[in-house]
Amino acid sequence: MRAYFVVLAIVSSISLAHTASAQAQTFGGFDCTVDCSGHAAGYKWADQHGIDNEYDCPDGNSQSFHEGCIAYTRDSNQGADEDDQGNTVGVPMERPDADNDGEDDDDDK
Repeated sequence: MRAYFVVLAIVSSISLAHTASAQAQTFGGFDCTVDCSGHAAGYKWADQHGIDNEYDCPDGNSQSFHEGCIAYTRDSNQGADEDDQGNTVGVPMERPDADNDGEDDDDDK
């Protein structure tokens, strides 16, 4: 019986990890936390300052800004308006399991 629960836990973990990675939002190959806006800001900054070497990217308080700058040095044609999945930067992705309107969808009231 114990082996059954161990297998069930492993299968559940793999399933959840697959679901999370399928919904991941990336910018220049880097994972975004919310809407990739920090990455886009770093990308735009690097463009404005003519940064062509990732070692010239500022390593300050924002990891996403730093990664966005690096993304620019690796591909200056990507642009900063969309993430790697084609979603508009600055707009958080909707999660399929999220209740966006905050109201009960039950029609049996």
